[in-house]
Amino acid sequence: MWQKYLQQIQQGDIKTLARCISLVENEVEGYEQLLQLLPACNTPVIGITGPPGAGKSTLVDALVGNIIAAGKTIGILCVDPSSPFNLGALLGDRIRMSRWYNNPNVYIRSLATRGSLGGLHPKIIEISDLLKAANFDYILIETVGVGQSEIEIAGLADTTIVVVVPESGDEVQTMKAGLMEIADIFVVNKADRADADTFVKNLRLMLAPAFNNKQFAIPIIKTVALQNTGIAELYEAIKTHIAHQAKNDKRLWLLAEKAHHLIQQKRIAGIDKKTLKNKIEEEGSDFNLYRFIQQF
Repeated sequence: MWQKYLQQIQQGDIKTLARCISLVENEVEGYEQLLQLLPACNTPVIGITGPPGAGKSTLVDALVGNIIAAGKTIGILCVDPSSPFNLGALLGDRIRMSRWYNNPNVYIRSLATRGSLGGLHPKIIEISDLLKAANFDYILIETVGVGQSEIEIAGLADTTIVVVVPESGDEVQTMKAGLMEIADIFVVNKADRADADTFVKNLRLMLAPAFNNKQFAIPIIKTVALQNTGIAELYEAIKTHIAHQAKNDKRLWLLAEKAHHLIQQKRIAGIDKKTLKNKIEEEGSDFNLYRFIQQF
């Protein structure tokens, strides 16, 4: 049964993909067998996070437009706040991206945080790997908001985009330590507002010490998502970052981060991430995350 499901997902069967995501979400008996069948995939994962009200969903909507115009396909996971009554997603992102519902090159799935302290769905790793098996060109994950507890997005995404607005000065100052760690690209959205240029200048000064610890300076891109301004530049920055990532070993560290997280879920303590990274490197191109963790 699971092999049949995987074949259907790889053939682009969206109904089977949606069904399997639900099976994983609800931990239906045997779901781990499906995960262990997943082939190694290098589909880039783009993470978008930022404070509530920064315009993340509108930005995603505009970015998807550019990706589709380039002839690419994309799977989107929108992590919405949970309803306090049934822990379901409130579906705010679906409303903002309604024009993509019936586009065959776009798949959108809303997930509830279900009380997860990190702001992501507790099965986000597994669900994103299911999307990779569906052979999308990109996977995009939009989170609820940003904070010290939500830095886990950096362990999931190949490229992490932090979205802020010109009025975010004090908030960015408070969160800057975490932001400097996770951001690969900064987006100053709603940049048509007053003092946007001053904010960008101050942001560059704030991030200057972090540049010493990175191979490349973090791009800061001004956008007005509602007007599609700056979105093409953002897409180019994403492609540039993804291309660079393919040339270093960050992917190995990301896989080690994921493996470490899943092993923690299985209540196995004392596993060193550096050892995991080295073991993953030894596995080579046939690496499967779910077979790998069975040995621990």
